[in-house]
Amino acid sequence: MAKLVECVPNFSEGRRPEVIDAICAAITSEDGVTLLDKEMDGDHNRAVVTFVCDPSLAVDAAFRGYQKAAELIDMTAHKGGHPRMGACDVCPFIPLGDMTEEDGVELANKLGKRVGEELKIPVYLYENAATSPKRRNLAKVRQGQYEGIRDSIETDKSRKPDYGPAKMNLKAGSTAIGVRFPLVAYNVYLGSNNLEVAQKIADAVRSLRGGYRFVKAMGIEIKERDQVQISMNLTNYTKTPVFRVFETIKSEAARYGINVTSSEIVGLIPNQAILDVSDFFLRLENFSREQVLEEKLRDVGSSGQVGETFYDEVASSSPAPGGGSVASSAGALAAALTAMVCRLSVGKKQYAAVKDELSDVRDKADKLRADLTQLIDTDKESFNAVMEAFKLPKSDKRDQAVEEANKGASLVPLEVMKKSLEVMKFAKTVAAKGNENSITDAGVAGLMGQAAVEGAGYNVRINLTSIADKDFVKKLTDESSSIRKEAEKTSSEIRGLVEDKL
Repeated sequence: MAKLVECVPNFSEGRRPEVIDAICAAITSEDGVTLLDKEMDGDHNRAVVTFVCDPSLAVDAAFRGYQKAAELIDMTAHKGGHPRMGACDVCPFIPLGDMTEEDGVELANKLGKRVGEELKIPVYLYENAATSPKRRNLAKVRQGQYEGIRDSIETDKSRKPDYGPAKMNLKAGSTAIGVRFPLVAYNVYLGSNNLEVAQKIADAVRSLRGGYRFVKAMGIEIKERDQVQISMNLTNYTKTPVFRVFETIKSEAARYGINVTSSEIVGLIPNQAILDVSDFFLRLENFSREQVLEEKLRDVGSSGQVGETFYDEVASSSPAPGGGSVASSAGALAAALTAMVCRLSVGKKQYAAVKDELSDVRDKADKLRADLTQLIDTDKESFNAVMEAFKLPKSDKRDQAVEEANKGASLVPLEVMKKSLEVMKFAKTVAAKGNENSITDAGVAGLMGQAAVEGAGYNVRINLTSIADKDFVKKLTDESSSIRKEAEKTSSEIRGLVEDKL
């Protein structure tokens, strides 16, 4: 297997999705970097982002994430339940395939040097990249959190960073960069709001208090749920499996007359970790991963797509996903083509004068593509919400639920119209200033964008026919009509630019 690296930067922002979306767009702005997952937690005020790429792309991708986080996150105002030291709090590399730990350490040092020198952020290397045994444990590196490091970094020699200034970057904070085994971020919720009990149970399983060697744990209050949580990182699931930790927490909680209500995985989890849980709780005999269908297919090396695709779903007898989702898909494709033309232009001498402008368009088009892709599912969900409302017993409450569901189902395609119009404006820019060898791609982006606007417009109009609120209907009718007119004008302008250059 070729060398591959997974990178899991954690950002100190869990309440503003637009900030994390912008960071993810920056990370994935170059071809070859794939976003696998992003998880946000409002109580922790933290986001976990996972991307994968060839090792040669990893440092640049991670640096772009640091750069955008330093721009958008202000640590002087940050509050949250999770320990933190910086805007990009921690950034571990996880070697995959034929990539070695030594390869990962090299990446950690390259990234640390850039972050320290170019962004003036103090950098501490941890885990397998640590420069001393005292810095292997992230908890030790992050001890005192942002405020503690801020107040001691200039006077305490033990706080001297591996890279960057020995002075806190007040806005961006400091950061830890490392190399580690695949980690499982795992939380267990208790049927109680007793934080003291949660902390005692966390102590029972965490390594530092005599618990499991590969468990880092703390008790946290989740005020929104009026519950407490055991928040954990399982640093080696093969030696301390998920099921063993869960069973121990359940047993410890029972001592206090408390039940475990649920648990959650934050981010991604290795397949084998879940298979181990299944094997344990189902008491399977002679079970192996080869008995899992998807694993067997992967081993066989099946080519082509396995399973139902979006197109299969659209073609099925189910009414959702339908025209609204297809309109969102058209908008996402328009954004993808627009970004492609930018990438085929940026870096070429003849387009040096518009490099900055097209780089900005590329980043914004990537963000719009992600938004419109998400709206494919959101449209389907809004339709299902209408259907669920109709299933309620006939009453005034049902009528109100149907009204609200229909409003929601109207607002989703309106959002698709707005974002698709933005894409069309960017498509016009790349048609005018981008690589002329890709002029037809810019033209198709314009056509797909207009199709998205018109298609989503149909869905706005048909949903409005079921809404009694006349003010709401007028507002959305006027908005959608205005967007359609502007889209028609922009489409005509793109067509003219394309025809002139063909």
